[in-house]
Amino acid sequence: MNTIEEIDSILTSHTFAVAGASRNPEKYGSMVFHALKNDGKSVYPINPNAADIDGVPCYPSLSEAPADAEVAVFITPPPVTEAGVAEALARGIGKIWMQPGAESPKAIALCEEANATAVAGGPCILVMLKTRKH
Repeated sequence: MNTIEEIDSILTSHTFAVAGASRNPEKYGSMVFHALKNDGKSVYPINPNAADIDGVPCYPSLSEAPADAEVAVFITPPPVTEAGVAEALARGIGKIWMQPGAESPKAIALCEEANATAVAGGPCILVMLKTRKH
């Protein structure tokens, strides 16, 4: 996991679901959401407690978001990530990015069993988006 090819495969995707997206600009869920939007991506924020983030409709779960997401990014506690990864894989999302602290052995195993492209236990998507531009 976490090869340059896997990271590039995810970062060159166009449509992202961000589980743990936040309305609080000081939270990583907000930072990731905005960084992807600013990079020209289509982003579906996933947050069961928010109607929208800066005018973009939120979805309470991945299963209620539009079906065209190519990547699911998790900025959630490991138990939430595990359930979300299972949900993403069931929807056919084959690219998963687990932010540092969101991953768990179970979530990683789910990705491996499904032969999904996954980044876990490694780089922050914010750092990789920034370094990819230089």
